[in-house]
Amino acid sequence: MDSLSPAARSLAARCEPRVNELARRMTRTVFEQLNGYAELPAEVKDVEITATARRGLRQFLRGAAGGEAEAQRVPAGDLRHFQERALQRADEGRPLHLLLGTYASGAHVLWQALTDEARPGEEAALTELCGALITSQGRVIRAVTESYLDEQAAIAAERREQRRSVARALLEGPFLVVHLRLEARQSGGVAIRRLVRRVQTALDRVFGTEVPALLDGGGGHALVPGRTELREAAGPGLRLAATVASDIGGIPEAARVGAEIVRAATACGHAPGAHRLDDVLLEYHLSRPSAGSDRIAALLAPSPTARS
Repeated sequence: MDSLSPAARSLAARCEPRVNELARRMTRTVFEQLNGYAELPAEVKDVEITATARRGLRQFLRGAAGGEAEAQRVPAGDLRHFQERALQRADEGRPLHLLLGTYASGAHVLWQALTDEARPGEEAALTELCGALITSQGRVIRAVTESYLDEQAAIAAERREQRRSVARALLEGPFLVVHLRLEARQSGGVAIRRLVRRVQTALDRVFGTEVPALLDGGGGHALVPGRTELREAAGPGLRLAATVASDIGGIPEAARVGAEIVRAATACGHAPGAHRLDDVLLEYHLSRPSAGSDRIAALLAPSPTARS
C-alpha cells in the first residue's frame, strides 16, 4: 500500500495536538450516548477508557503524519493494547456492543476533527485519511472482537467445569450453608451489582472454588462444599454464620438457622464477623417459642429480692 501524500501527512500532523482534548470529549460526552456506558464506574471511564482512546488517536495520527502506511497498516504489536482491554472487558462481563460502540464513535469523532482541520484544497488529503481510518478501524475492531469472544469462550468453559466440580462436591455432602449480612446496605442497581461481584469474588477466592450464592445489596446465602474455616471470609462490615447440611433436603433448615444466628448476634451487639451458634446459644433458644421458653425466661429473670 502506498504511503500517504504530503498533504495528508500535514493534515494528520495538525490534528495531533488535539489528542487529549478529543479523548476527553469522547469519554465525557460522546460515549455517554452509548447504551450502558453511563453505568460504568467513574475510574473505568476517566482512566482506562480515556487512556485507550488517547492511545488510539495518537497511534493513527502519528502513523499518518509519519508518511508511512502505518495509519492503514496497524502493526500487530500496536494491536496488543486494544486486545488486552478487550480481554479485560470480557472478564468484567461488559457487553461486546458497548466495547465496539466506543471504537466506532471514536472513529467518527476523529473524522470530524480531521474535517474541521482541513483547509480549502485539502479535499483529496481528507479522502486519503478517511480511507486509512476505515482500514485501520477494521483491523482494530476485528482484533478486539476476536480477543473478546475467545476470552468469553474460555471463561464459559472454565465456569462449566467449576459448576460440575461444585455439583459433585455438593451431591457427595456434607456442605455448609452460609448466611451473610452486610452492615451497610447498598441501593441502586449499579452499586448493588458491584457489591455482589465483590462479595462473590471474595467467596470464590477464600474457598478456592466457584461458590453458588444468592446475594443482594444486604447479603444472602451461599453453599460451600465440605467443612471449612470461615474466619477469613468475614471481612469488615460483614456478618456470617454457617450451619452444616448433611444433604440437599437439609438446606432450607440450615439457611434458616444461619439467618437466626446472625440476627441474634446483631441484637446482642456482637461485632461483625463469623458467628457460631455457641456464641449466641442462650439468645437463640430464648428467641424460639417452645414449651420451655417461659420457664427459662422466668428462671433468668431477677427475683423480687434481688431487685430490691
